Amino acid sequence: MTKKKKVILIILASLVVVFIGTMWFMAAMIYDDNFDDRLETYEPKMFRVDDFDGLSRTRYEFQSDKEQKLVGYMYKAGEGQKAIIMLAHGLGAGHNYYMDLINCFAQRGYYVFAYDATGNDESEGQGVIGLPQGVIDLDNAISFVEENKDFPDLPICLFGHSWGAFSASNVLTFHPEVKAVVEVSGWNRSSDMFEAEGKRQAGSFIYLVMPFVKLHEWIHFGKYSSNSALDGFEASDAAVMVVHSEDDDVVPIESGYDKFYEKYKDDPRFEFVRFKDKGHNYILNDSSNTYMDEFNAEWMEWLNEQGYDYNAEENQSRLAEDKANYLHEHLDRQKYAGRSDMELVEKFVEFYDKHIG
Repeated sequence: MTKKKKVILIILASLVVVFIGTMWFMAAMIYDDNFDDRLETYEPKMFRVDDFDGLSRTRYEFQSDKEQKLVGYMYKAGEGQKAIIMLAHGLGAGHNYYMDLINCFAQRGYYVFAYDATGNDESEGQGVIGLPQGVIDLDNAISFVEENKDFPDLPICLFGHSWGAFSASNVLTFHPEVKAVVEVSGWNRSSDMFEAEGKRQAGSFIYLVMPFVKLHEWIHFGKYSSNSALDGFEASDAAVMVVHSEDDDVVPIESGYDKFYEKYKDDPRFEFVRFKDKGHNYILNDSSNTYMDEFNAEWMEWLNEQGYDYNAEENQSRLAEDKANYLHEHLDRQKYAGRSDMELVEKFVEFYDKHIG
């Protein structure tokens, strides 16, 4: 080989190394930027246990993979519980967001163990870290409940929405003993969600970044990064209900439901519920319940009467204080707490009842 060819090869190799290093750095920066922040539920809108008649709870602490303390609660109503439903919450809100659903399950004879994942609400962590962290936290939560002498030896079921649905399906690989799973608006593997959101923001460029995103996740999360919901379904005999809406603009239906339906539509341990127009964030809500729309309209009417430019940067502190005070004084907590789609809830309960025996 001539000296000139060697120089060319060295230059090309250097360019490849620089390209790989740049893409890896970019992928890591984008990924970490999306998951480095803590997620806190807005206090004036937080549910309280006494918003629900007969509901009680006991607080517990347990550790996840990096010894971070996670906080969970065992909810109950009455006696004679049939099983324990472990609830994994979505991204952007701790388990408090699902209190109405928790109450519905508890009132129908189930313990519900709900916890805040890493970086959320009462649990430790500077941030969420990444999507596979949800699987890790749920893995540790299930082990904690199964090994804790405070809890009765009852069948374990799972419920998850969005990030929680992804976690509940994936964790079956590590806990095949689970009896039944209801997964709502979930995706198959962590890279699917990152790819879908990246495509919305960066177009086709995301496909150049995705191999490095997967590498970044593998370095952080090991076996949890490559595991998928389909892997979990294959590893377990758990019954699975899959719920999704066609107009979901956060988790495209083809990222989860369609994949699961294609493989398991004829499998009797699977049930599929497909909506057309229930979206993502409100798929569990009763669409006929307009209380919050009415409340928000009244709030805006009151705000407009205050006579200041609430969009101006210098008035943001006043706006935040006014909003918090208005919520504390005017929110009808009974109406606010009763927002679940009860027809859908009954489907969930019937499904659990059928498979816990």
